[in-house]
Amino acid sequence: MDYKETLLMPKTDFPMRGGLPNKEPQIQEKWNEQDLYHKILEKNAGKPTYILHDGPPYANGQIHMGHALNKVIKDFITRYKAMTGFNAPYVPGWDTHGLPIEQALTKKGVNRKEMSVAEFRELCKQFALEQVELQKADFKRLGVNGDWDKPYITLQEKFEAEQIRLFGDMVKKGYIYKGKKPVYWSPSSESSLAEAEIEYQDKVSPSIYVAFDTKDGQGKVDAGVKFVIWTTTPWTIPSNVAIAVNPALNYVQVKVDESSYIVAQALLDSVCEKVGWDKDAVVIEKEFKGTDLEYIMTQHPFIDRESLVILGDHVTTDAGTGCVHTAPGHGEDDFIVAQKYDLPVISPLDDKGVFTAEAGEYEGIYYDKANKLITEKLTEVGALLKLEFFTHSYPHDWRTKKPVIFRATPQWFASINKVRQDILDAIEETEFKVDWGKTRIYNMIRDRGDWVISRQRAWGVPLPVFYAENGDIIMDEAVIEHVATLVEEHGSNVWYEREAKDLLPEGFTHAGSPNGEFTKETDIMDVWFDSGSSHRGVLEAREELSFPADLYFEGSDQYRGWFNSSITTAVATRGQSPYKKLLSHGFVMDGQGRKMSKSLGNTILPEKVVKQMGADIIRLWVMSVDYLADVRISDDILKQVSEVYRKIRNTFRFLLGNVNDFDPKNAVAYEDLAEVDRYMLNRLYDFVGHAHKHYENNDYLFIYQELQNFINVELSNFYLDYGKDILYIEAEDAPIRRSMQTVLYEILVSLTKVLAPVIPHTAEEIWGHTPHVTEESVHLTDMPETHEVDSQLVEKWERFLTIRDDVLKALEEARTEKTIGKSLEAKVTVYVENAEDRAILESMDNLHQLFITSQAVLTDKKAGTDYVSANVLVEKAEGEKCERCWNYSTELNDEHLCPRCAAVVAE
Repeated sequence: MDYKETLLMPKTDFPMRGGLPNKEPQIQEKWNEQDLYHKILEKNAGKPTYILHDGPPYANGQIHMGHALNKVIKDFITRYKAMTGFNAPYVPGWDTHGLPIEQALTKKGVNRKEMSVAEFRELCKQFALEQVELQKADFKRLGVNGDWDKPYITLQEKFEAEQIRLFGDMVKKGYIYKGKKPVYWSPSSESSLAEAEIEYQDKVSPSIYVAFDTKDGQGKVDAGVKFVIWTTTPWTIPSNVAIAVNPALNYVQVKVDESSYIVAQALLDSVCEKVGWDKDAVVIEKEFKGTDLEYIMTQHPFIDRESLVILGDHVTTDAGTGCVHTAPGHGEDDFIVAQKYDLPVISPLDDKGVFTAEAGEYEGIYYDKANKLITEKLTEVGALLKLEFFTHSYPHDWRTKKPVIFRATPQWFASINKVRQDILDAIEETEFKVDWGKTRIYNMIRDRGDWVISRQRAWGVPLPVFYAENGDIIMDEAVIEHVATLVEEHGSNVWYEREAKDLLPEGFTHAGSPNGEFTKETDIMDVWFDSGSSHRGVLEAREELSFPADLYFEGSDQYRGWFNSSITTAVATRGQSPYKKLLSHGFVMDGQGRKMSKSLGNTILPEKVVKQMGADIIRLWVMSVDYLADVRISDDILKQVSEVYRKIRNTFRFLLGNVNDFDPKNAVAYEDLAEVDRYMLNRLYDFVGHAHKHYENNDYLFIYQELQNFINVELSNFYLDYGKDILYIEAEDAPIRRSMQTVLYEILVSLTKVLAPVIPHTAEEIWGHTPHVTEESVHLTDMPETHEVDSQLVEKWERFLTIRDDVLKALEEARTEKTIGKSLEAKVTVYVENAEDRAILESMDNLHQLFITSQAVLTDKKAGTDYVSANVLVEKAEGEKCERCWNYSTELNDEHLCPRCAAVVAE
């Protein structure tokens, strides 16, 4: 007789293969039909809120794995919070102004010169909105749950208006001013840059040592004695107005051949080596303190201009000569120190980095090409002591990847000095997951200069500033509010479509414009001012959100970007940080830890992975990495993640298959469960408790690791393997079977909920196959509750499993030696010396089942091989094989059934 029909084999429609690329869009369509996002909000209406404010990605180009990492972790956070009783709306956003969009249109063949600024800006807007839609589709395909129908976009009229109002508040408090200062200038972009738009790359630069003759030594230095300066920017020599020395350093006047030179004493040996002076032949003629040299006048090497010796604490002995070439138009330290001496700020360059008429014979020459010409000029006049080239880290425009320069231009600034301490205090009150995050942003705020908020571009929010006929700056509170109201109604293009007089309040007059003539500012605001004002334009403006946010979470580059600009504008206008907690992630590298680039051919796009493997594989990969540092991804890594996913899926399929005839209404009470089932339930409680803690601490890798341990070690290697002999063989309503099903059902439901934020599509699919659940979506349920763990019971069973490992090892060796085939062909005899261990084994009446053997006996003396905790003897099982359960028994009936199977079949 074939007894297969009498076995209770697993039954489920849940497929073994995921088929995620095809299945996920169907699940997402169902979510859309259900309006799941709003149903989750309705479920938690009136409960405490949790606001994660989305940092806006730039709307240009296809999303990359860094975007995926960012958005998926945000989704982990908001989904978990929603399942733990929080009202957690998620409003995605986009950054849409700035140079890259202008460049993209230029590459597409748009000729700006053939149209008005307003027309060009309209094309920028349309392009940006197209990019938003493309990126939105990709983010939604990743399963990110949010208000995709009503995102915030920095080009929206309401957002721009609130940004202008925020600017007005900063004006009112005296934080905004116009000044001429050296700023990072990008000749390739023809615009000033913020510190956040700078990246450092290696660059080969000329290194020159130049002699300046003393013209008036103030009775301390003889005429003709030469001050030696060192610079890596020869093109700035025409702008030199001073030489800075450190007041605390010692300087020496040395005789070399027929000439005398002044350098810092600490750098004399270095200078000798660099310029080729014979150290033994150098004679020290005089010594000075830096303070002695102040106000000595030198002569510019080739321009009819004097160069004053001044004092500056920024002068160091790290490199050079201790006498610093000072061009206030081309360096921040130079500018600051020159202000004290009322020195002129010379910056003879145009927006493209080409010398103007102010540079005399160098007019019309690109600054970098002027390096060679100026060096030749210094040689010609006998002032060049040494020229060499060296490679060093130099600031570049992060968009064009071209070198930047320091250039003094009229710019609009937001004062950091006036609000710096308040920002630092706000940082102290902010929660950080990692200490280095706090240190990083604290030091950046502590050390940063005033913020250049103006840009010489077309595509952005205009600075709402007017000028009277006499040049007076008009930034009245009422005027700025009037502009904001116009922008809110018409969008910021109104600034470019109307004349200045039509943008001012009706009847506006100003003493500086007796004829009623006004002009308007042509610069736009820095895009970091755009996104940095999102706390006003989004958190405060949207009814479902609130200020401050509970969390800002972005890439680690945003400590100098969005994190920085946001806290600056919020503290300046609202007196507090816009975020209670700050969290960041690293960059995504390839499998070898290299930056992804098209030239290396190592890029992996989310779109491709989704099409081949599914979004849940990307999401599981995100869970598997330590996102606080840089993370790696490759085809091999994704294959490994896919294997983990397959194991998770097969485990759920086993669970579903074995509870198909179970109704939780008939669940066995905890105290009536078999002890092994109570143990496994406590292991589940332990896992769930840890998962809660790790979700709260944003430690997803820990959940990933503990999940694998729970599935592979606790379930597959032990409980589910052991359980087959009960689930398949026992009678359907046997207490031992219902006891185990009670725990399996609890594991199934709890694990599905715990994994719902991570692999939401798969969790939803599992939920749809889970019997007797009432909620229409797993995402409308709550996380499983935490329970106190019976640690004494867990310790007992962990000790047993250690002994079981010895038995399994003995069985494996017996298989290798052909003593047995499958483990059910074995009888094991176990001896343990430890009294506690023996008591544990004696308390178990189903040892053979737990060992997955046909017979198991305890002995009071060694009979086999010593292992770590036990002595084990493996022999061929006694009796014959039962045709139904395949256990060996000495009590088979005529149908070759063991007593247990005979009773079940009889029923």
